[in-house]
Amino acid sequence: MIAAFAIAAPAATAPAGVPASIDANVRAALAATGAKGLALAVIDGGKVKHVRSWGIRNAAGEPLGTDTIMYGASLTKAVFAYTVMQLAEEGRIELDAPISRYLSKPLPDYPDEDKYGPWSHLKGDERWRKLTPRVLLTHSSGFANFAYLEPDGKLRFHFEPGTRYAYSGEGLILLQFVLERGLGLDVGAEMQRRVFDRFGMANTGMVWRPDFAKNLAHGWDAEGKIEPHDERSKVRAAGSMDTTIADFARFAAAFIRGKRLSRRSRAEMVRPLLPIGTKSQFPTLQPEPPLAERRTDLAAGLGVVTFRGPQGAGFFKGGHNDTTGNMWVCLEKRRRCVVILSNDVRAEAAFPSLIESILGETGMPWGWEYGDIAAMKSRP
Repeated sequence: MIAAFAIAAPAATAPAGVPASIDANVRAALAATGAKGLALAVIDGGKVKHVRSWGIRNAAGEPLGTDTIMYGASLTKAVFAYTVMQLAEEGRIELDAPISRYLSKPLPDYPDEDKYGPWSHLKGDERWRKLTPRVLLTHSSGFANFAYLEPDGKLRFHFEPGTRYAYSGEGLILLQFVLERGLGLDVGAEMQRRVFDRFGMANTGMVWRPDFAKNLAHGWDAEGKIEPHDERSKVRAAGSMDTTIADFARFAAAFIRGKRLSRRSRAEMVRPLLPIGTKSQFPTLQPEPPLAERRTDLAAGLGVVTFRGPQGAGFFKGGHNDTTGNMWVCLEKRRRCVVILSNDVRAEAAFPSLIESILGETGMPWGWEYGDIAAMKSRP
């Protein structure tokens, strides 16, 4: 049985390297939600300004550090998209070319592999030929999030590719398949070389490394039950990345500056490419409301979601599983971002108030991202 952990009252003076207001708000948020651990980074002017962690990383009560290995979850998708954009700049792949250009045979003719989706299920449906890297990166493939979530476990199209947004990890896995089987690339090695190594992310990887074990975060679910860290052995573009708050802060700063990308390519990643009409992100295949009722400030970029608010253009990407809550929000003006990684999913309830206490009112679509969690938005 795990002993209860009490969050200390806010300190009179904040720890070195973090403003007192952030420290007090995070401590209050942990106390209010019961979450065990949270790590936060602030980027301002495209540079990492503050990196800090609070709480514990495991049942033994060992502290969560800024170098503790945490599950990246779907933040992986943004890093993968950044890698794909580098390949596009080099002419290795074209964003608007049909994926059939890169495959030696029709997609449904490839044998099913555990690492990828069950492409054979698409046999007889030629709509796969309409899929492009851009369609897959904007979550407009027409697939469910994953085939195993379908009632019969079969992968299928729910709408014409490219016509609407519906979050799909399966689509990202398909693009990984195209790069690996079509172009002969090793996606894990490409991400390591093009992102992790270039941006000094020494404690980040797409698969489990034995050296991660010495400083590893376990996770807590919504009921307060602890689960061990999942040691992932397969590269999965949809979400296998392990990282730390210090490392991901480096990536967030590089992304907002467009490091290792041309100005044009960086702008393309955060350009509103596909309007998002649903009231919330999940369930993924919910009906879209009538045009007159749809919001006009939300759209898919490449690997991120874009929005407009009182401070202008912004973008974000979340990451979530039963014991993980991650969020990365950026404002283009002054190149400001906040990144939060938590090894306790209960912390998500405090993300809106924490992030907007740092960035101010952003216009971030919390209700779309989290559904009714937006009702929990109150200053800690």
